[in-house]
Formats: sequence, structure tokens, C-alpha cells
Amino acid sequence: MEFGTWSLVLSDMAPEVCPNCGATVPRNAKACPECGSDEQTGWSEEAESAGVDLPDDSFDYDDFVKKEFGAKGPVPHGIKWYWWVIAVVLVASFLLFCLR
Repeated sequence: MEFGTWSLVLSDMAPEVCPNCGATVPRNAKACPECGSDEQTGWSEEAESAGVDLPDDSFDYDDFVKKEFGAKGPVPHGIKWYWWVIAVVLVASFLLFCLR
């Protein structure tokens, strides 16, 4: 095998770690199993991530949650009245059984 052919074989091999997402790439893989990057889209130096629509560094998670789900938080509901009645009846019957 000549040097020129050998360099072509090496350039076609997948990297051990995907430079796009950081996942482990199996040997002789055609694309990253996690993000799908390949020689044309993610392993080449010319690849750009500007069109991926990733959140920028100033992303405010709390503001996103407020916009997405509204400003008020979940309202916890109390115990229904009939559960209180059942609890009192159980305690009373237990006390009657034990004090007998």
C-alpha cells in the first residue's frame, strides 16, 4: 500500500470521540451514533453549528419555564375531608380495641 492510499484510508476512519457532541464513536463507523455527524457534516473542519438552533450562553431557564408554563406554580391540594373521617374512625376503633 502506498503512502497516498494509506492517507486516504486514515482520513476515512471515524474519530474515537465525536468532535460535534463528544460521544464515543465505534471504529469504522460512517456516522456518530448519537448526533449523526459524519465527514461531510460534523467531522470536517468546515462544519458549522450556527444553524443547529442551540440555546446561547445567556439562556435563562427560569424565564423559559415562566413563559412555557405560566407564572403561577402548582397549587398543592389538601387531604379530602373523607380521608380525615376515615382516619378518625380508624384511630377511634384502634383505641377502643386496645383499651377494652
